[in-house]
Amino acid sequence: MSTFHRALGCASLAAVAISTPAWAEDADRETIIVTAQSVLADAREAVARTAGGADVVAAADFEDKLAVSLRDALAFSPGVYTQPRFGQEVRLSVRGSGISRGFHMRGLMLFQDGIPINLADNNGDFQELDPQVFQQIAVYRGANALRFGSSTLGGGIDAVTPTGRTAPGIEVRIDGGSFDTQRGKLAAGFATARGDGWFALTGDRSDGDRDHAGRRAIRFNGNVGIKLTDRIETRFYASVNNINQDLPGALTMADALGTPRKANAGSVAGDQARDVDSLRFQNRTTVDLGDTKLVFGGFFNAKQLFHPIFQVIDQKSEDRGGFARIDWAGDIGLPVEASLGTTARFGTVRAKQFVNIAGKRGAQTADVTQTARTIDTYGEVRIAPMADLWLIAGGVYTSGRREIANRFVPARSGEASFDAFAPKFGLLWAPRANVQVYANYSRSVELPGYSELSQTPNTGLPGFVDLDPQRAWTMEIGTRGRIGIAAWDISVYRADLKGEMLQFNVASDIPASTFNAGKTRHQGIEAALTLDLTPWARLRQAYQLNDFRFRNDRDYGDNRLPVVAKHLYRADLRLGSDRISITPNLEWLPQGAWADYQNSTRTKGYALVGLNAEAEVRDGVTLFVDARNLTGKKAIGDISAVVQANAASAIYYPVERRAVYGGVRARF
Repeated sequence: MSTFHRALGCASLAAVAISTPAWAEDADRETIIVTAQSVLADAREAVARTAGGADVVAAADFEDKLAVSLRDALAFSPGVYTQPRFGQEVRLSVRGSGISRGFHMRGLMLFQDGIPINLADNNGDFQELDPQVFQQIAVYRGANALRFGSSTLGGGIDAVTPTGRTAPGIEVRIDGGSFDTQRGKLAAGFATARGDGWFALTGDRSDGDRDHAGRRAIRFNGNVGIKLTDRIETRFYASVNNINQDLPGALTMADALGTPRKANAGSVAGDQARDVDSLRFQNRTTVDLGDTKLVFGGFFNAKQLFHPIFQVIDQKSEDRGGFARIDWAGDIGLPVEASLGTTARFGTVRAKQFVNIAGKRGAQTADVTQTARTIDTYGEVRIAPMADLWLIAGGVYTSGRREIANRFVPARSGEASFDAFAPKFGLLWAPRANVQVYANYSRSVELPGYSELSQTPNTGLPGFVDLDPQRAWTMEIGTRGRIGIAAWDISVYRADLKGEMLQFNVASDIPASTFNAGKTRHQGIEAALTLDLTPWARLRQAYQLNDFRFRNDRDYGDNRLPVVAKHLYRADLRLGSDRISITPNLEWLPQGAWADYQNSTRTKGYALVGLNAEAEVRDGVTLFVDARNLTGKKAIGDISAVVQANAASAIYYPVERRAVYGGVRARF
């Protein structure tokens, strides 16, 4: 019996025990619930003190879904572009970050419990973040992620796990449905006066909605907190992931729209896959001195990637580092707040390649050692010259080093060092209660990573490419708040970039080559609007305008950048109460995205209709249904950019086919 099925069996046994008495007293449970709500309130207060686009997504917003990826969890987070590829693999982009990267993720920092999970070169994989274990996810767009030390164009996303105080007792969740999908979760939390702990085991398997798209994963997440004194608490985190994903590959437009179930023939022949085993340990210690708060800690991440594609990529990486941050609030005649922090990351990747023989290692073709150092030091000062108005100034200083040691061909080795400062200036004004207006002007700096510096041309031998950092100045204005039945979050931004790192495919099964563009511009609107129409009807909407283009480029003029659609609209209408509800939903792209830099081929728009429903059958026990693409629409969800597309270009990923999932979640 597989480990996953053992875990699922344990979850099933726990579900049978739902009828047993709760082991925690009701009074204790009430206290814990208040604590959980206060944690969410604290996160929203941090957003309210940010002079720019940011929001917090509570777990309740996606609990009635089969939340496999961040696409499911962040669908209504304004400005987050999440388009489907397959399984847990999605395009995750904010303000055009990593816009032409057709694999993994770039330009966006990911955190779990405030601790970075990106590699030391800033590139990352989001498959290790399992939405079903998080109590909330905070999104800080662009330079508004300064609080995490991020200087990237996209900003940062912080996924927060529960603790024994915020999630006491036992929680069980079992999902299943189309494509032989089965998922299970078993979590437990406990707390005493001086300590608490929370642990979750989750399993996931599915055949996928395309051929050769099966996946299976088992994950463990947990943390233990100890109150050393009334003012000092230390918490230890652990995360273990075993993730296996078959890759169906990209299709031609005709195949993506005609036979979306089909897999790319090369993906099948090469048994292409992305298998990840990872282990992460973190510690965070908090010292609360009233007006001064100190947070510090360290982390160690180890990962093994087995990735047969055009060749078998076999990598082992280790990343380690530390962080510290001090926050102070006082009065010098005017209210003043200040923050100062640093995060240092050091990483090594042993990257080998082999001839791909039906997904197995053949003769070795490459042996490269990649090392990176990235140190982000940041600070911010806030001053209130008058009531309800804050003036803010800060910045991030980034120091980085990258080394590529090619053991097979030493002449193709190289190294580069980078130093850059990214300032930010902003203001935050509250003209009335529950309404804010903000503006900021900031610089972002994005250092090239391993994939950009160690490229694999048609020779098949990775070599060092000396790229410049990507730089941008961004202006942003916006507002958020609530008046009556309406709650909103709207940002308008313009980013002028130099040296944007863009990719294009040289072949359908070869990772993209990367170059520094000249001048480009990313501008748009990030908007969310919620209307509480009646006590039993809530309309939630999110809209993006993505206007990304070259500026007087020698080859592409003012062409639009490919991949990201100009308009994206999502809406759902929740009808019912907390006990029982039904929620129809819509995802609409009025027009598709350009597929190439020449702007010769564009995909068509689409509308996907779905339905969610949930019913609390007894206290703590909820049934839910998640139905997707009810009309069976055939459309293209994501693209890998090329210079000029044609009918034979296998660069398209279809949207998910019609599917129905359901499950039960229970807490006792």
